[in-house]
Amino acid sequence: MFVRPLLLSLCLGICAALPALADGEIQKLITPADKARLDKYDETRKAALAEAKAGNPVDVKQLDALLAKPLMSFSDKDLTGNWKCRTIKAGGLSPLVIYGWFKCKVTDDGSGWRLEKVSGSQRTKGRFFDDGEKRAIYLGSAYVNNDPAKPYGSGPQSDQVGYAFRSGASEWRIEFPAPYYESKLDIVEFKR
Repeated sequence: MFVRPLLLSLCLGICAALPALADGEIQKLITPADKARLDKYDETRKAALAEAKAGNPVDVKQLDALLAKPLMSFSDKDLTGNWKCRTIKAGGLSPLVIYGWFKCKVTDDGSGWRLEKVSGSQRTKGRFFDDGEKRAIYLGSAYVNNDPAKPYGSGPQSDQVGYAFRSGASEWRIEFPAPYYESKLDIVEFKR
């Protein structure tokens, strides 16, 4: 009789010492392919940035300056509103390509921030999920021009996943590891 309560106490103590697994909404939404892309984020990023070093020296200097900025917390910042945004493609077909600035907007529908790139031919639409104090996860859908965006989970050609980082009072970025087209790492940079 005494063994059962002791065994139960021991099991509960061991379970309490183990790390908790994330069981938020994102765990129900993220596709296995996108989970795998995030799992390989560090490796993919390192390879893409190594290839980017062979790009135009002026562009490499801009990329290095962007990535050297210290990361800040998202918790005290409201990202809603209009932003200028540009895409940087590292590795893959070309070592490094930095596009011009376009328009993006962030809204809050009560369940969190939503992003939409509203100009340019390559666009994105999606939402953010908390992933610690200094990082968020973006799940979105890529689309072209004024075509309607497919819902996230429609397939690898449109599904997007990335980590968002804040690097200043009015600056942040999303890093997309292993995007479907062209590069090894896409970075979308945002400024007010």
